Amino acid sequence: MAMMNLPLFLTWARIACIPLLILAFVPGVLPLEAGTRNQLSASLFIIAAVTDWLDGYLARKWNQTSNFGAFLDPVADKLIVSTALVLLVADGRVSELVTIIIIGREITISALREWMASMGKRKSVAVNMIGKLKTTAQLGAIPMLLDGGIVAGLDMIFWGTLLIWVAAILTLWSMAYYLYVAWPDLREGS
Repeated sequence: MAMMNLPLFLTWARIACIPLLILAFVPGVLPLEAGTRNQLSASLFIIAAVTDWLDGYLARKWNQTSNFGAFLDPVADKLIVSTALVLLVADGRVSELVTIIIIGREITISALREWMASMGKRKSVAVNMIGKLKTTAQLGAIPMLLDGGIVAGLDMIFWGTLLIWVAAILTLWSMAYYLYVAWPDLREGS
């Protein structure tokens, strides 16, 4: 296992936020008012999103990258996003279709990257700008939807719903792009 360093610790902290997010969001688990639960959930997700950026930045800046960190980082991201989406679906704040699109794409592209890596071609399906825009839209929409209230005069459900649909469209677009790029190798390997 990779030696523990701050970037790896931050990745593990993001995974540790998952049960905290569940405890905070699910009604009746903690003795908190609905608005407080929602704000706490949104705050935990924002903290996780910041650690996602920070761990990658620090790992590159301090040259503390590792194969294990490169594996664990996207797993942590997918786990917390998927957990948040499932919670939001259960609460009726997100469409089941959006959730299926986003989680389905993550599974598909993770499998594609794993398969391409086994052929020594992982770089051909490296993260691109569409994927980064998709992630930005998701990381903006999910805390809005978790909060679910009015913040600075803005209806978080309305804006979060709009942004999560943008994320779903970008999700489909990025999946199509990755599959297109990998298609020659997919045809060769079948």
